[in-house]
Amino acid sequence: MTTYSKTHALMQRGIDFLGCEHAVLCGAMSWVSERGLVSAISNAGGFGVIACGAMTPELLDTEITETRARTDKPFGVNLITMHPQLMDLIGVCAKHGVSHVVLAGGIPPKGSVEKIKEGGAKVIVFAPTLALAKKLLRSGGDALVIEGMEAGGHIGPVSTSVLAQEFLPVLAEDHLVFVAGGIGRGEAIAGYLEMGAVGVQLGTRFACATESIAHENFKKAFFRANARDAVASVQVDPRLPVIPVRALKNKGTEEFTAKQREVAGLVDTDGLAMMEAQLQIEHYWAGALRRAVVDGDVENGSLMAGQSVGMVKAEEPVADIMAELMNQCETALGARG
Repeated sequence: MTTYSKTHALMQRGIDFLGCEHAVLCGAMSWVSERGLVSAISNAGGFGVIACGAMTPELLDTEITETRARTDKPFGVNLITMHPQLMDLIGVCAKHGVSHVVLAGGIPPKGSVEKIKEGGAKVIVFAPTLALAKKLLRSGGDALVIEGMEAGGHIGPVSTSVLAQEFLPVLAEDHLVFVAGGIGRGEAIAGYLEMGAVGVQLGTRFACATESIAHENFKKAFFRANARDAVASVQVDPRLPVIPVRALKNKGTEEFTAKQREVAGLVDTDGLAMMEAQLQIEHYWAGALRRAVVDGDVENGSLMAGQSVGMVKAEEPVADIMAELMNQCETALGARG
């Protein structure tokens, strides 16, 4: 049994909060973070998180049941704040006694945080600015994830290293802060823990694990890619509230630019409401991602990946990835005396 005494000492608050062995969250990746990968991460001592995405309450109900059948360890559920059935999804989490709910994709709607807490779960929030982070933590967030622009999927404009320097000195003493975005090795985990983070979140590093259901073509595209292939989407019309998405460049990224033009045109000619425009864009991403992850169409689908994709070279079991990250972190901390 390997001991990670230095790493665990710095992660202790995160470990206590999550109830797992290592304070390593798996980012919620639509279509990828499902029962197989989530249970494998929790079984390997990390904290798996189901990506609810556009799931209906019925589908989420099944996914939680199937995940629970595969692990007796804690795991969480990531809910998108703009989901039209958000309150029903929170109800499903409460019914199953899910211990942690992650709210992503915007400011939580009125009453949502309270409802999660009534169901007995802890609330994990995302915030791109320090002012918003303080507000969300004041209004019921139990822990915060800061995610830099190096991450895959929906991203903000600031890098992980800058966010860590802005947030951790101010918040780390009194709050639980996890760092995410572009983390591919344990040495980086060690650095963020030393700055005051209680744990980290990784997505891209786990996307091609043996237990990931991602199509063989999707995984091969990751193995071929390097950091500069994971590019952020271009915003075509400043009026459209489109959050940039980082993915491997392909025909699908070009099609997304065309899709934005089409939706912007509908806003002009048909008076399409902004909220509806945003949902159309979100549905486009959900479909494009499914094409790549599930169907293996890596030309036209969306290959959402973080800049750490260059460190993903082969299909490995989750347990081996976790052990490697923890060993690298412990060695790095040990070398510093």
